[in-house]
Amino acid sequence: MFNEHRHHSSRMHRGCGRRGGRFGGSFGAHFRGNGQDWFGQDTRRVPANIEETQNNFIVHLFAPDLVKAHLKVATKDDVLTITYTPEENEQTETKFSRREYSNGAFERSFALNGKVLTEDITAGYADGVLKVVLPKNPETNIPGQDIPVD
Repeated sequence: MFNEHRHHSSRMHRGCGRRGGRFGGSFGAHFRGNGQDWFGQDTRRVPANIEETQNNFIVHLFAPDLVKAHLKVATKDDVLTITYTPEENEQTETKFSRREYSNGAFERSFALNGKVLTEDITAGYADGVLKVVLPKNPETNIPGQDIPVD
């Protein structure tokens, strides 16, 4: 269903990424490193799980400590985009001796490939997980069938 467009922050990626599974692989190589995107803005990688049920695809995006008002979930040209952009004045003056996560900006995009009824998508954020429910399009989600061999 999805071909994921990843926005990574901590590694330089080569080639088209790993492939396989129902959702394909990464879309192209991303020329990023040192926690910045192509335009020099800080970004971060947030992990996502994609669950498939009989009637839905469900994206579970793990992103703790966010302000819900700064989350944006949108579709355009059959691509689902999840963006988080905190206000600049939200930066804390707290000094950390070790910091393994932050609530900085990120963006994740997924190609829907006509498999989702985009007008019926719902999203909710609770307990540090953004849950986006993508209802399957019955016209394009046809179950596989066995073909007899003569």
